[in-house]
Amino acid sequence: EAIDYACGTGADCTPILQNGPCFQPNTVKDHCNYAVNSYYQRKGNVQGSCDFAGTATTSQTPPTSASGCVYPSSPGLVSVK
Repeated sequence: EAIDYACGTGADCTPILQNGPCFQPNTVKDHCNYAVNSYYQRKGNVQGSCDFAGTATTSQTPPTSASGCVYPSSPGLVSVK
């Protein structure tokens, strides 16, 4: 649900589409991490834009990925619990 919401309301989810630079690892958690981070960044890091019904929190460091995926950065990145 969080991926659908984030991608449908302003997140740039192109990198997590098949053959995108952040498609691998192809897991719901990794794709959700990217989608909610993009949503949060595009909403200007506004408090409350990172809750996703309690399934996301802000973090100072992006999730690590062996695929080489680079998350957009700013002072507060998002990670799914």
